[in-house]
Amino acid sequence: MRRTAIFAALALAAFAPLAAALDQNAAPAIPKGGYEIDKLHTSLVFRVSHIGFSNYTGRFTKIDAKLDFDPARLAASRINVTIDPRSIQADNAPAGFLESLAGKDWLDAEHFPEMSFRSTNIEVTNKNSFRLHGTLTLHGVTKPIVLEARYNGGYASHPMEPRARIGFSASGSFKRSDFGVNYGIPDPGTTMGIGDEVQVILEIEFTGPPLAAR
Repeated sequence: MRRTAIFAALALAAFAPLAAALDQNAAPAIPKGGYEIDKLHTSLVFRVSHIGFSNYTGRFTKIDAKLDFDPARLAASRINVTIDPRSIQADNAPAGFLESLAGKDWLDAEHFPEMSFRSTNIEVTNKNSFRLHGTLTLHGVTKPIVLEARYNGGYASHPMEPRARIGFSASGSFKRSDFGVNYGIPDPGTTMGIGDEVQVILEIEFTGPPLAAR
C-alpha cells in the first residue's frame, strides 16, 4: 500500500506542471458586459394565419439591439430591441402591398415609426433556456409579452475575431388586436381573414468586449 501511495504521489507531482499548462491554454471565459447586435447574423420573422389555409410569413430587416450580458448570472442580463416598421418585407409581395402593411390600416408607421421590446425579467428554465419577460410597444401601445428563448453559446474570441460573440434564439406570440391592429380579423367562428395571433421568431447574434490581454 505504501509503495502504491508513493507512486501515486509521484504521478500527481509529474502531472501538475502539465495541468497548469493546459489551464493556461484553456479557452477564456465569455466576458460580462455590453454587447451589440450583429445585424448580418440576425433575423426577425413573423407569421400570421391567412384565411386558415397557410401561415403568411414576413420579416423586418431594420433591427437594432443592445444587450447587457452576464454569462454567470443569465437572469441578471437585460436586452433592448428596436424595429423600424417600414422595413417590413415578404416574399413575392405584389406592388404596393408592403406599403399597405406599413400604412394606417396595419402598422401605421407614419404615426408610430418605431416598435420596441424591453426585457423586464429573465426566468431561467434550464441550463441554456429561459423565459424572456418584457414589454412590446407596437402601434403606440405597450403590453407585456413573453418569449421562450435559448442561449446557443459563444466564445470570448476567435483567431478571425478578437472579441466575444454570442447567439440566441427566441419565439413567442401575441394578439395584434391587443395593440389596436384590428384590420381583417376574422369574425368569431370563422377563419376568413387575417389571423389575430402573430407568431414571432428571432435569431440573433451579438459581439461584445475584445479579448483581455492574458
